[in-house]
Amino acid sequence: MNETASTHAIPTVALRQTAHTDAGQQPQDGVDAVLPAPRLLVLGLQHVLVMYANAIAVPLIIGGALKLPKDQIALLINADLFACGIATLIQTIGLGPFGIRLPVIMGVTAVAIQPMLAMAAMPGVGLDGIYGAVIAGGVYGLLVVPLVGRLMRFFPPVVTGTILTMIGIALTRVAVGWAGGGTGTADFGAPGTVAVAAGVLAAVLLLARFGPGFLANIAVLLGIGLGYGVTLGLGWTTFDGIGAEPWLRVVLPLQFGTPSFHLVPCLIMCLVMTIVFIEATGMFLALSVMTGRPVGTEDIRRGLRADALGTLIGGLFNTFPYLSYSQNVGLVGLTGVHSRWVCASAGGIMLLLGLVPKIAFVAASIPQPVLGGASLVMFGMVAATGIRILAQVDYARPGSRDALIIAVSLGLGLIPIVQPAFFRAVPDALQPIVKDPILLTAIASLTLNALLGSTKTVMQSD
Repeated sequence: MNETASTHAIPTVALRQTAHTDAGQQPQDGVDAVLPAPRLLVLGLQHVLVMYANAIAVPLIIGGALKLPKDQIALLINADLFACGIATLIQTIGLGPFGIRLPVIMGVTAVAIQPMLAMAAMPGVGLDGIYGAVIAGGVYGLLVVPLVGRLMRFFPPVVTGTILTMIGIALTRVAVGWAGGGTGTADFGAPGTVAVAAGVLAAVLLLARFGPGFLANIAVLLGIGLGYGVTLGLGWTTFDGIGAEPWLRVVLPLQFGTPSFHLVPCLIMCLVMTIVFIEATGMFLALSVMTGRPVGTEDIRRGLRADALGTLIGGLFNTFPYLSYSQNVGLVGLTGVHSRWVCASAGGIMLLLGLVPKIAFVAASIPQPVLGGASLVMFGMVAATGIRILAQVDYARPGSRDALIIAVSLGLGLIPIVQPAFFRAVPDALQPIVKDPILLTAIASLTLNALLGSTKTVMQSD
């Protein structure tokens, strides 16, 4: 199935790239290319391993904050993976007006963690109130999607490139935390931990550079496998406890009861969805550059609808808000494999992981230093894409203030990274905004571009 681009095409230089193929030929790594089943499976597994740690982190954090027993936290994890799979399949394959039909992996957004922890501390809210807020956020997202055509003119390359660069920088902070063994651990940065992460990074780079054909495409998976094997040999991880996990766990909707709806949590989740839409739009534009598939207003709308529908599904299946994962965008850029069917196979794998806890247990046992070493190069690819877009900005244009927009936006976005206590006096209600480097950068670049730059359309509005 080959989706046609919207009539509202993006005219910017950053998105003019097209796949260079002979007439009538589809490149093997083209967006609609269907690769042989073994390759789809292996490449899909690679995507799952890249996003897995983040996917299970949110239910672990929220479940721990609510002091849920282990069996209920396990239910949260299985529901999360199951909903991840459904949302990814909708986004990649498409379902009517839902899904951008690009190589996208869906996962729980970390933006929602702090707001949901705040909800958990509110009297009378609890887990059912969080799920009510998630459902409200999904409905809100579906309602505001039609406004996207009018808003996209505020996303010229200077804004999009700046936001993408900060996404890569912020993700690199996460990768470094993993590479050191987990932020906050007593032995963070121990020589052995760093050596494992460095070894995985070196393996990924060598395989990506010198590996023949398909081996280069799965360099990340092979690097993670090598690191996993080393840590198993060192005794850093074991399979103790896998026997207690069942082979099959059916994921049912509303297992934690009927959702309840409270005004303040619902309003907070609507703000979260606004943030998700800003980040997702930047990632869709980045994928357009990477894959050579132009996207238009309706393409963006389909992608955001899928984000909103995934969030709605998450609320019904006892899980949380969903976003198109930027770390997997980095993997697309690193491997050069652009087929959306690879990500669709990853969605199928996540469905399986959600239904078979024993398999999920094995994947969850991969030590963080192993993931950190592989993630350093992938997350950097996201920043590289942002820099690539910024390179096409005409800084010499008379009256241009683009360099000033970039400098101030990145500077503000770096504040919560280099000095987290800077905004400690800001009211608690605003903490989720000022602690998010991506959102700060987005707000700054959008505002400064409106005041100092040109808001000529990135995408013609309806």
